[in-house]
Amino acid sequence: MNIKEAKEEMIRTIRAYQRKDETGAYEIPFEQQRPILLIGPPGIGKTAVMEQIAEECGIGLVAYTITHHTRQSAIGLPMISHKSFGGKEQAVTEYTMSEIVASVYDKIEKTGVQEGILFLDEINCVSETLAPTMLQFLQYKTFGTHHVPDGWIIVTAGNQPQYNRSAREFDIVTLDRVKKMEIEADFSVWKEYAAANHVHGSILSYLNIKKQHFYVIRTEVDGRHFVTARGWEDLSRMIFAYEAMGEAVTEKMTVQYLQDAQIARDFAVYYDLYRKYSEVYRIDDIIAGKYLPDPAALQEIPFDEKFSLIRLLADGVHRDLAAYNERTAVQEKLFGILAEMKYPVHAEDGASFVYGKRNALSEELERKQDAGMISREAAKILRLTAAALKELGDLLPADAGSSSGSPENSSFEFARGWFSAREDAREKLGLKTERELANIFAFLEHVYGAGHEMVMLMTELNADRDCLRFAGGHGSAAYDRYNKMLLLKDRDDSLRQEIIKLTL
Repeated sequence: MNIKEAKEEMIRTIRAYQRKDETGAYEIPFEQQRPILLIGPPGIGKTAVMEQIAEECGIGLVAYTITHHTRQSAIGLPMISHKSFGGKEQAVTEYTMSEIVASVYDKIEKTGVQEGILFLDEINCVSETLAPTMLQFLQYKTFGTHHVPDGWIIVTAGNQPQYNRSAREFDIVTLDRVKKMEIEADFSVWKEYAAANHVHGSILSYLNIKKQHFYVIRTEVDGRHFVTARGWEDLSRMIFAYEAMGEAVTEKMTVQYLQDAQIARDFAVYYDLYRKYSEVYRIDDIIAGKYLPDPAALQEIPFDEKFSLIRLLADGVHRDLAAYNERTAVQEKLFGILAEMKYPVHAEDGASFVYGKRNALSEELERKQDAGMISREAAKILRLTAAALKELGDLLPADAGSSSGSPENSSFEFARGWFSAREDAREKLGLKTERELANIFAFLEHVYGAGHEMVMLMTELNADRDCLRFAGGHGSAAYDRYNKMLLLKDRDDSLRQEIIKLTL
């Protein structure tokens, strides 16, 4: 199965394990809740998926790379205790609590969430001294004498021996006590994740053309060469940083992430072409509606160049799609806070109220980040909202009192004007973004009509979470029209195929 299928199956498993009867007991007893064992190649996003699952299920997550642990940290340190046997006191060796089990209790303490996932990566790559402890853990859910708390689902991951020389095979006794899932690298699934997480357009475009370079592990006389999903995502972040700093993205840089010299060189060459296409085809002018080229000049270009052009258009409009959605999320939070400001419980000045809310947001962010229960996107919205509240607090006139004062001088009236100005700016950005979408559709129809190229663009836009949010929230007549047109075309094609089958 691919990583998306594995994620869906793990969510179903978690929900099944969490089911309780009328007395509050787990329907599947904790002892019979098999640990999940994910086996697959390195760098395909197993850890990232666990974070997504924990967030979607609203449960805690404690994650460890188990190869970083020793036997002592896994089962605890030995200590001498005294017990009485047959009337005689004896010295007995016991163990302090396992660091891993203690981390689970610590997570419960911080979050107040009683259920969660204990994720242990590289489970089949532990040292010889730790291997028996891991086998005991998989079979009995204990580290030494310390049991993982009820309600915590154990998920482990490992690599096949062909990817990791230190990987070991589990025996039948152990495998018969786990829920094993074999995972394969799948570009089509990763592409959905990459589009949602804003992986650089040059990478998405390149891999759409050369899918065989998405995941590569090969051994030659000069050593092992590899490219993984993790490598592409980390390279994407560095490309964005280099572009912001005005630094060149070269083969010397790409090979640090794509550890296959041939692929690194090939991508570096393509990246330069991708940047040049943006200038040659005047992407910014097309998006702004300032330029429509001669169709004949573009209709015969090669497929890979055509796909790069479409990817550049989707990337170009994405910036404003993301910015609009971000502003909308912040405005929604501000609206709720300012609604409270209209009827303050305490007679306090407006600035104190605003700063208090800002501090509360900052504390909420710190608490959730410390507990590991907030996504990067949600954390950014909280930071932006806190920054906006600080701006409002700094702008509030010194003589503006609470809403109990005269309306024209109240903090609420000032804040409402400030909020309205932000709303006007957000709406202008929304209209600008709607025009940009209309412009790229008009360009494609002008050059290619409503053919395969339009399908390619809609595929890229429908994989963009920000585009879907914008279309569902602000709305885009052009997007809706072409989306419906293509859906009808798909339905007509399906009906045509059914008719053909019936007539054979």
